[in-house]
Amino acid sequence: MHGAARPPIFYGLAVLLGLFVVFLYGPIATVVMLAFQGPEGGLVFPMNGVSLHWFAELFRPQSIGDIWGSFDRSIALGAMVMVATVLFSLLGGLAYRRRFPGATTLFYIVIASLVMPSVVVSLGIGSMFEMLGIERTWYSSALGAHLTWTLPFGLLIMLAVFNRFNPAYEEAARDLGAGGWQTVRYIVVPIIAPSLVGVALFGFTLSYDEIARTSQSVGALNTLPLELEAMQTNATTPVIYALGATTTGLSLFVISACLLGVMAVRRSRDRFGSDAGKAV
Repeated sequence: MHGAARPPIFYGLAVLLGLFVVFLYGPIATVVMLAFQGPEGGLVFPMNGVSLHWFAELFRPQSIGDIWGSFDRSIALGAMVMVATVLFSLLGGLAYRRRFPGATTLFYIVIASLVMPSVVVSLGIGSMFEMLGIERTWYSSALGAHLTWTLPFGLLIMLAVFNRFNPAYEEAARDLGAGGWQTVRYIVVPIIAPSLVGVALFGFTLSYDEIARTSQSVGALNTLPLELEAMQTNATTPVIYALGATTTGLSLFVISACLLGVMAVRRSRDRFGSDAGKAV
């Protein structure tokens, strides 16, 4: 059978899609390529040699910037935001399964932080800490600023998950004598575990590369995105590209590890004949 001829607009849309992919991933590919330059390499093309020289420079003392200190802070902050986002999103999703006074108002208050300018949110949180006489740090004020960005996404995901959740599993658990906590722990959480992994990835990645909501709330010690932004005005070597390539690789590693974990859990369930996860 011969396929039907494609209309001319198909090829136009295909070209548009190709340009979008280049626009989306071209800068990342450029940074990675320039990171592998030789010792005499510069910040622009053409490349001067190929080596791992600038990756080795990352592990040596730098005359500008606090690369590894900011990297450690970003990882720790991202992990804290990830845990808090998963926990509060799960609790919020469970709460919204039943109607309670003020549910609609609370929902709009949570979602409102998505439409507010990020810099305004950061400035407001920083100003509040200053008024209260509390020092701004990455683990307090910046943590709160990041949660205003990640929690709405996590709650929206949980609302979508529980909207499709089959309550028959919980009813069966209660018929077998399980209490409320046991039902959540052994039935609900295992079924929605893949969605919780997605919320965790959202929380970590959104926090890890956030600049606007961090700028006015982080205090004296920068996170990695702010440190990179500051280094762009001073760095004269491709070491900044090596750092960008390394952090990109770390992000891909975290995402891949989570996806492999989800796949391993699903294979284990299939092997032992579990029906967990079929309700979502």
